[in-house]
Amino acid sequence: MFKKFASEALGLSDIGVIVPPSEFNKVDADDYLFSEDGEKIFFLIKSKKDEYCFTNFGLIHVDGDSAISSKRSIKRYDYATHRFSNVMIETAGTIDMDVELKFTVGDSLPFSIDVRKNFIEQLKDIYKALITIGKMQHRDAQAREHALQCLGVIGSMYKVNSVPTDESITQNYNTLLNAVNTTVLDRFHRRDFSAVFERYIHA
Repeated sequence: MFKKFASEALGLSDIGVIVPPSEFNKVDADDYLFSEDGEKIFFLIKSKKDEYCFTNFGLIHVDGDSAISSKRSIKRYDYATHRFSNVMIETAGTIDMDVELKFTVGDSLPFSIDVRKNFIEQLKDIYKALITIGKMQHRDAQAREHALQCLGVIGSMYKVNSVPTDESITQNYNTLLNAVNTTVLDRFHRRDFSAVFERYIHA
């Protein structure tokens, strides 16, 4: 009982470490990469139970039930569909052996990852990367909203009876649809954040 209490008080119960790139091919998360599509690991935190794998496409969470169980749940949060926000680092207290990386995925999924405090410099790197990704996701969301607002304005400029033929309606529709899809889904719906990680993560 005292040993368990001491472990929790000192933050030793499930503290993660930063895995170096040379060891990426040995972690469980490596098996779930879409490497065929160019996905690769840029930052990985491993504890007794869990792995938090940050790739250029998203976060892969290898979620373990307990340190003594081999059962794992593989959860994936792509940057293209999950916004990262509320990123912060909570530094260690006097007797603590860990620091915490905290962030929110989507609207309401909080993460709090304990990491040995001697890895604080590496945590600052992923902190900067996640902050930047969140800003870019917010900017892209605003751009998509503006694109749809512009579509409404363009629609109000034309009257249905001003289009001469059905063929012309179809042609204009397809042209406009392709332009909107390119703007919303490609130009302002970023999926690959390799450049962000290459800028901030120092192996």
